Amino acid sequence: MATTVANQVSTREKLLHARDAASKLAMLPAAEKNVLLLAIADELERRAESILDANREDVETSGLAGAMRDRLLLTQTRIQEMAKGVRDVADLPDPIGETLAEWTRPNGLRIRKVRVPLGVVGIIYESRPNVTVDTAVLALKTGNAIVLRGGKEAARSNRELVKILCGIPGIPEGAIELLDSSTRDSVQELIKARGLVDVIIPRGGAGLIEFVTENSSVPVIETGAGNCHIFVDESADFEMADRIVINAKTQRPSVCNAAEKLLVHETIAAEYVPRIVQKLIGAGVEVRGDDRSRRLANSAGVKGASEEDWGEEYLRLCMAVRVVANVQDAVAHINRYSTRHSDSIVTRSEGNARLFLRGVDSAAVYWNASTRFTDGAEFGFGAEMGISTQKLHCRGPFALTELTSSKYEIIGSGQIR
Repeated sequence: MATTVANQVSTREKLLHARDAASKLAMLPAAEKNVLLLAIADELERRAESILDANREDVETSGLAGAMRDRLLLTQTRIQEMAKGVRDVADLPDPIGETLAEWTRPNGLRIRKVRVPLGVVGIIYESRPNVTVDTAVLALKTGNAIVLRGGKEAARSNRELVKILCGIPGIPEGAIELLDSSTRDSVQELIKARGLVDVIIPRGGAGLIEFVTENSSVPVIETGAGNCHIFVDESADFEMADRIVINAKTQRPSVCNAAEKLLVHETIAAEYVPRIVQKLIGAGVEVRGDDRSRRLANSAGVKGASEEDWGEEYLRLCMAVRVVANVQDAVAHINRYSTRHSDSIVTRSEGNARLFLRGVDSAAVYWNASTRFTDGAEFGFGAEMGISTQKLHCRGPFALTELTSSKYEIIGSGQIR
């Protein structure tokens, strides 16, 4: 049975347990892994009350409010969604052992490139306890051991969830390790554990990601920060633009694929800016703007946007608006200020859409759709480790296949060189 919630076990011991478990996990057959995943889904639903009790304590003592409180909060519905996500992962094809390429050399050597697990994956994240389950089940499906370092605000929730996961018969000891979140020492130990940990994934705000990438001696895959933009072009359908902007900003403002900035083409700005500002304010959004958009909005409720605003990920009901000259100006603004996560254009012009899709250097670029779809489940990948905003080793939703590496199997008949 997998263990390892107790804080008295040192970080190094937990990492050694994870390294031992990784070799066992790599050998588990797909059918056996799926049985374990389905058992996890059932147990999450069965133990919903104990999860909610732990989460209630976290929420009450966190001091968080608004969107940040929402990131921490679990409900019966969210637990059911968690369990459904686990079952969805069980239904997906197992990538481990997949043959990516195969060929025979003139000397008769047969060479085959196959998918293999990464090994031991460390993830450092904040607030959202659903990340504990999502990442653990993805790791299990791909034969990886996982080391979790959640935020202290979710400590009780994470301990209860890991206790449930580790209690499933058949999961190897060390497969799921939870580090102490009451001290920053565990973060330092994790990101310096080269040789025990194969990759670190920081998932959270820009400060967390910057700290990990600058200080880790373990390879890092960046995820999370989302300063996402919507550009309403001159030929946009206003009704469509309204729906997309309001959805992308307000449907769940605390997540990384929520839109933070709105760019409007100058030829429609006089008509569209006051219209959308009124709707945003009506939806409870704090609106900031450049000088042109503030004049056009004719609203005392629009604050001036500073230079810092254009690069900030708000993670709350706040949006900054800027008027731009054309699609090229919009692309230049986004490439300067965005976190290269998700950006969208609303337009009837295929030419302008193609310029935007090709020109914006982000992991996900949309034409006439909300940025809220940048999500592993929405892309059909099941759950995700996060959204990678870098170009190596993966980009976009970081799901099953991205949790793999490859190796070469060479079959000979006595060949020598």
